[in-house]
Amino acid sequence: MHDLRDRRRLPHIDVTAATLKWYGCMTMLFYAVSMSVIQNGMLHVSRFSNGELRQMWTANTDLMVLSSWAAVFQLLGGLAVPVFAFLLVEGFLHTKSFRRYLLRMLLFALVSEVPFDFAMGGKLLDWTQQNMLFTLVVGLIMLYGMKTFSASRVVQVLIAIAAVFWCVLMKTQFGLCMILLAAVYYLLRDQKSKLWVGGVISLMYVTGPVSVFLLKRYNGQLGDRPNKYLFYCLYPLIWLILGVITYVIA
Repeated sequence: MHDLRDRRRLPHIDVTAATLKWYGCMTMLFYAVSMSVIQNGMLHVSRFSNGELRQMWTANTDLMVLSSWAAVFQLLGGLAVPVFAFLLVEGFLHTKSFRRYLLRMLLFALVSEVPFDFAMGGKLLDWTQQNMLFTLVVGLIMLYGMKTFSASRVVQVLIAIAAVFWCVLMKTQFGLCMILLAAVYYLLRDQKSKLWVGGVISLMYVTGPVSVFLLKRYNGQLGDRPNKYLFYCLYPLIWLILGVITYVIA
């Protein structure tokens, strides 16, 4: 009887921070390919109205298939949103120096903006949308404010609302969802419900709740990881490569 139960029991899998980072980078890559290479480089969606796009899809099956792939890749990219919000909170809680953490994030946000704008719109500088690292910068400032005013839940909520408006005004990538997730993960950090509440919020990107099952396996360990700057460097590098590809095929 015990052997039968053991065979039916799902294997226990521990997930480290390094695993979550690789998972986030890989799923975010799908989103980046969809937005830059497929939509901007191949479909040129910014040049047409929604009505014109629908007519084109109806008349051309290949365009419809390509658009479907773009949608699938965006759904895969949604898996990364709760993961990066979760890692942001974990990093804030365990960093030895908040100042260095914030400055490092801000530096790479600035460095990433040019390749991000180039891949997304073919411009070297475009203020219509800012890259995800700016969302994380705002999130870090929000978390610091929440920690500073930990005695007042009302003030903490007001800080979260201000951070949301800040991201909306700056038009940062994933701003609304990621800021709300970071606030929930921090305020409910000692409660098991934090992941499920976060799962509901991440429905904004449809597939986000799937990542909750991975986050539940997180063991609190860093895991085997390369140099900590690798993940920071990967982000602008990915957008740079995709920007060049988009420019060539456009």
